[in-house]
Amino acid sequence: MVLKKLLVSVLIVSSSLIQAQSIQDKISGVLTRVHSTTNYSVLVYNPLTRDTVYKINNTVPLIPASNTKLYSTAAALSYMGGEFSLSTKLLSDDKNLSDGVVNGNIYLKGYGNSIFSESDMDLMASELRKKGIYKVTGSIIGDDTYFDNVYTRDDWIDDEVSNVNLPPISALVVDRNRKVVTQKIRRRVRSVLVEIDDPSLNAAGKFKDKLISNGITVLGVINKGKAPNNVVPLTEANIKLRDLVKLINKNSDNFLAECLFKTIGAVVSGVEGNAFYATQALKTFLDENAIYSQGTNLVDGSGISRFDLTTTNSIVSLLEKMYFDLANFEDYHSSLSIAGVDGTLRHRLRGTLAENKFCGKTGTLNGVTSLSGYLTKNNNEDLIISMIFQFTQGGNGYYKDIEDEIITLLAQSN
Repeated sequence: MVLKKLLVSVLIVSSSLIQAQSIQDKISGVLTRVHSTTNYSVLVYNPLTRDTVYKINNTVPLIPASNTKLYSTAAALSYMGGEFSLSTKLLSDDKNLSDGVVNGNIYLKGYGNSIFSESDMDLMASELRKKGIYKVTGSIIGDDTYFDNVYTRDDWIDDEVSNVNLPPISALVVDRNRKVVTQKIRRRVRSVLVEIDDPSLNAAGKFKDKLISNGITVLGVINKGKAPNNVVPLTEANIKLRDLVKLINKNSDNFLAECLFKTIGAVVSGVEGNAFYATQALKTFLDENAIYSQGTNLVDGSGISRFDLTTTNSIVSLLEKMYFDLANFEDYHSSLSIAGVDGTLRHRLRGTLAENKFCGKTGTLNGVTSLSGYLTKNNNEDLIISMIFQFTQGGNGYYKDIEDEIITLLAQSN
């Protein structure tokens, strides 16, 4: 009987080893299609058994593209929590509004609410009118001092040559810091979106117009500056961090990611939202959580910089940390795109066992594609997967097909 049990155990172990070898051979077979000039890295890991299912070049630093957003959103959730509110506040230096007059200034102050819009302004102005406000004797002042006034990435990343242009990154945002203007193009008049020059003045000007259209007289001008400490709140518009993180990761939104990057710097430093404090906060996050960071250098929050570097070892280590973070994993996991369902993965892996089973973050730059996330197999076993391909031959589609084929093989494996 003892011998029989021993033989059964040996057979089970042997079967598992054969299956593991089989999936490794299959993945290696797919990777034979990678061009010899391509730098690439693949790591597949089981967080519960702590087994490495597959690895190749997993400690080689490569450009992660938008997989960088996995770091910035994880750090944001860890530092602030999903309930944290990013707001745009309307403030006044007049403490007595019972007479319907704001005897002083109104301040529109941004605290990293990067989805604030003219529709939100309409609601704010309407709310003031409903409170009986009919006159403002002072000025309308835009305040974006929660961040620094370095609005462009080129100014905070030395020698940056980005092929993705973004509107000004500011604490006070209205309609993604863009506006519609009429231009004459090839003898035709067209309405086009352009970036605004000064976020504070732009917001102040738009809000003054909203107040006037709601029947509120404004005697002062528009200006920019910092709200004094003794102001009183009138109203605000906000978004929960968990909802913002979902917008960032599912659709790989670069503008929202860069605004969040500076918000992390502001919250963690308690001083100001700027690239230096944000970068230091990310480094501290990696160190304090024992996330593998050798070869990792992050200079932004979105991943559109080619100076961002990391390894699949680091990404998997990050995803493992969040996997066991009971307070934040649900918000983090639900922010990822679902294969065949939504976000940047909505058209991928359809009709495979990975459809609706793989949740991940894509990344795409010229000559770079990456994909990392969580796969739940039919036996409810979870795998953490990270892949980066940096190439000069073949296109993004070619390597995305390889990524999809590897995930499909893993979904089919026992």
